[in-house]
Amino acid sequence: MDAHVREMTTGDIDAVSEIRVRGWQFAYRGLMPQGHLDALDVEEDAAARRKFWAGRPPGVAALVAERGGRIVGFSGFGPTRDDDQDAGAFQVYAIYVHPEQIGTGAGRALMDATLDRCRTAGAPSVCLWVLTHNERARRFYERAGFTADGNTATEDVDGVPVPEVRYVRRLHGSGAP
Repeated sequence: MDAHVREMTTGDIDAVSEIRVRGWQFAYRGLMPQGHLDALDVEEDAAARRKFWAGRPPGVAALVAERGGRIVGFSGFGPTRDDDQDAGAFQVYAIYVHPEQIGTGAGRALMDATLDRCRTAGAPSVCLWVLTHNERARRFYERAGFTADGNTATEDVDGVPVPEVRYVRRLHGSGAP
């Protein structure tokens, strides 16, 4: 059964927070301090997400993927936070599927819909940040047409440096697929 992608609503926040927390705990095992991952709390995440969603900046959007009436993934995107990107560029802030849904096409459906939305908004390109050592995610983004652009950053997570690399995909103009 294919995943159906639609706009996220406030009624989806609890399910989205469950997917985000379980997604982090699965995808970042061994890449971030385990104590940090173990301390993630679905209810706290949902409360923070509700507060953010109520006052979200213009242009920020989120989609959910459903399968059989159950939310199995989500994406969040909007104007890029990176000053060195093209004018009007967008950024994928998050894209996660429930760990049980990895490899089922739900992530691909979310990414395709996210890129379509960015393209429709007129974004010339889309960027995202991924943990340097998250090979599964990097392969997923590369299959979606993103390439590492050489920019890196390091986040401090509970005193442990966690390196990231930026990926970019052109949507409009020269080099657009």
